Order: sequence, then C-alpha cells, then structure tokens
Amino acid sequence: MVIQPKKDISTVTAKGQRKIELIDGVVIRKATTHTDDRGTLCEIYDPSWGIHPAPIVFVYQYTIRPGRIKGWHQHHLKDDRLFLNMGEIRVVLYDERPDSPTCGTVNELFMSHHHRELIVIPAYVWHAVENIGQTDVMMVSVPTVAYDHENPDVYRLPPNNDRIPYQFENRLGG
Repeated sequence: MVIQPKKDISTVTAKGQRKIELIDGVVIRKATTHTDDRGTLCEIYDPSWGIHPAPIVFVYQYTIRPGRIKGWHQHHLKDDRLFLNMGEIRVVLYDERPDSPTCGTVNELFMSHHHRELIVIPAYVWHAVENIGQTDVMMVSVPTVAYDHENPDVYRLPPNNDRIPYQFENRLGG
C-alpha cells in the first residue's frame, strides 16, 4: 500500500491567532514581555483584565523535566489559572462535562516562553502538560482555591488511557 500525502489544515490566522474552538470556559490571554537594558518584565495576572472573577488565594511554581508529562488531572472545586514562564509545552484539554456545549472536545495547544500566555482551565476539564522542549519548563499556578494538604482536590488518570480520546507518543516532525 502506498501512503498518500496528507494536506495540512490551517491552524492559525495570518495574524497568528489560533483557529480552534476552545473548550467552553477556557480562556487564554497573551502576555507581553517588556525588555530594556536591565532585563525583562512580564505581567502574569492582573484582576483588572477581567479574565477570571475569583480572587488570588494561592500561588505556586512548578517545573516539568524535558520529555515528561504532568497529567491527566482535573479539579472539582477550583479552576486552574496557569502561566508558562519558561520553556515549550503542549497543553492538552479534554471536556468531559456532560452539560458543556463543548463536551467531548479535545484541545491541543502549544505554548512557549517566546509568546507567554495565561490559560484558565475550568473545574472538571481534564488537562495534561507535556514538556516538548530541551530544558525544564517553569510554570506558575494561580488556582481559584488554595491547596488543601489534608484533602487534595486532584483527580488523576495516566497519560495514555481509554477514557480520554488522546494518546501521547513520541512524535517525529512531519
């Protein structure tokens, strides 16, 4: 059997905007990095942006090693507000909420520190973050509810499973 070439589909506009329909409740805000002779400054979160109504109650930073995946996981009591500070990642979201207009939708998003973004992920949306770069990824998390060490609001599945219609695999460029 001869393999036929597959035509690329358009994923971004000429201005660089994503063309995919985001899962209901997911918000992405591009961040601007300001540079001068001393270094850089990048605003991560400002309530005046109106991106999410919940106050800041907890902030933490985490890393992901090259080639590693954190997820799948979801929360039931809080929304995640994640900011990519350094590195290159693939964020995969799966909407399993039965009353959501995007139930059954998978979003695959690529982000890097060259074009930083803040992403809001609603409660009950499964999400996983894969480091696709060559160095550690550094993320800042600003969840809507503080972490409860005695009763964590985290529900996990392995990266490849039969519940979420997405498979992580070592992909070659094409």
